[in-house]
Amino acid sequence: MSGHGTPIPMTSHRADPLTGIAEVPGDKSISHRSLILGALAVGETKISGLLEGEDVLDTAKAMQAMGAEVINHGGGNWSVHGVGVGGLAEPDHVIDCGNSGTGVRLIMGVMATSPITVTFTGDASLNKRPMARVTDPLALFGAQTVGRSGGRLPMTIVGAAEPTPVSYTVPVPSAQVKSAVLLAGLNAPGQTVVIEKEATRDHSERMLAGFGAEITVEDTDEGRVITLTGQPELKPQVIAVPRDPSSAAFPVCAALITRGSDVLVPGIGLNPTRAGLFTTLQDMGADLTFENMREEGGEPVADLRARYSPDMKGIDVPPERAASMIDEYPVLSVVASFATGKTMMTGVKELRVKESDRIDAMARGLRANGVMIEEGDDWWAVTGLGPDGVPGGGTCESFLDHRIAMSFMVMGMGTQKPVTVDDGAPIATSFPIFTPLMTGLGARLETSA
Repeated sequence: MSGHGTPIPMTSHRADPLTGIAEVPGDKSISHRSLILGALAVGETKISGLLEGEDVLDTAKAMQAMGAEVINHGGGNWSVHGVGVGGLAEPDHVIDCGNSGTGVRLIMGVMATSPITVTFTGDASLNKRPMARVTDPLALFGAQTVGRSGGRLPMTIVGAAEPTPVSYTVPVPSAQVKSAVLLAGLNAPGQTVVIEKEATRDHSERMLAGFGAEITVEDTDEGRVITLTGQPELKPQVIAVPRDPSSAAFPVCAALITRGSDVLVPGIGLNPTRAGLFTTLQDMGADLTFENMREEGGEPVADLRARYSPDMKGIDVPPERAASMIDEYPVLSVVASFATGKTMMTGVKELRVKESDRIDAMARGLRANGVMIEEGDDWWAVTGLGPDGVPGGGTCESFLDHRIAMSFMVMGMGTQKPVTVDDGAPIATSFPIFTPLMTGLGARLETSA
């Protein structure tokens, strides 16, 4: 069952060639951070291209509940009148972050060094996900936390009245944990230092610098060292949100496995800490090209053209690439099903604690559609059946996970028989226009109320 209401089963049928232009929504990671940093700036931040999925809208409501003025001007154009670093107000009600692990963890970081108390909850999926990875470092600043067993939501955090800066080494690659610590460090005196042994997406560092924070990044023998000087006055910005590479993954991958397809996906953010999937697809032999390379708002951007690629081969995906494509492994496993040979994915333990256990969820669904899967704690392997070789015909559980649901909808576009997911409702959390966008390209998707 969806955490947002009645389950919505969806079925994807084998498609004719997918053609046209796929204008995917704005980047989810940057949308969250635009609202949060806008709320901490002094003055009005203007945002265009904001992703208006449920996850981001929940973050907008949270910032408003904490005192910022957040206005939707329509068409993805928003403005945020910030309260300044340390100016957050205690909300009158529980903050419901829906399905968003990014939203809740970043907001926890924001408030952990202010003398306010906030209670967080989410949908059935989010309330199962581990929060100790964030609350443990936030406790070093002086924040106190009371939650359910296993560090799960609902959870109340009492922010530190007199926070102290910290130096923290992130134990596992996680942009959410890194960002939560940096956001907490904004209202702590002195310098907060975050060390990550493997680089993760760096939107927080780029945007903090853009808003006027004093932040440095240095590559050292012990890892990537990020140093933030606390208690700055952040300056409001004008932000054009690039289109989301994680959302672009779905029309791109659908085109690669659907005979005769040629799809252009314009304006995609290609931050090197996010673009691992596209490099991997090219390594497999995908006909994927980057056109009109440019820079917008400090982020590299390009138009992606994806064409049907019947000659893709299975590869060993380098484990050091995992952080740059962690959300794209589900749909990569679908593409791997249509390649020839085995695709091995290692160093992906983080997939076990996403919106669902994504390794388990994809393994179950792929097996239900005739694909052979091997898996371990932090690895899995897909044995491809070649173009036109995947039987399909199975029904898959989405486990309240938008990326699982969309991955199996993509799979059905190239299988011999239709593929069904038990609940496509979670798709709205990150990609509310997924169905009309894909059907506009030629996909055959059916929804059962």
